Amino acid sequence: MFESVAFAMGTPQAGGAAPSGGDMLMQFVPLILMFAIFWFLLIRPQQKRAKAHKQMLAELKRGDHVMTSSGLIGRIMEISEEEVVIECGDAKLRMSRGAIGGLVGKSAEKAEVKAEEKK
Repeated sequence: MFESVAFAMGTPQAGGAAPSGGDMLMQFVPLILMFAIFWFLLIRPQQKRAKAHKQMLAELKRGDHVMTSSGLIGRIMEISEEEVVIECGDAKLRMSRGAIGGLVGKSAEKAEVKAEEKK
């Protein structure tokens, strides 16, 4: 009974020798390929969006029409390094500069033209 189990297990590679360097490299190729796919499809585009958002926040100025990340649209009345006062209809809202989601209207078009000129 035990002889058949031992026979089914097979013999070690090349008389018990360790796998060669080429075999080990071939085991890591799928992992390297998966990392490359994740890099180009997920990580890199996210970094580009974050960089563009950071640049947009740095270039904000008084009078720009913006949309907050919560969807409110208004015009910047006051701006400091950390806070922004936005006029939304009759209300004035004070919020964090990071809460600005993007530019809207003519401000957005001007920003796109500037970005294209820089390229």
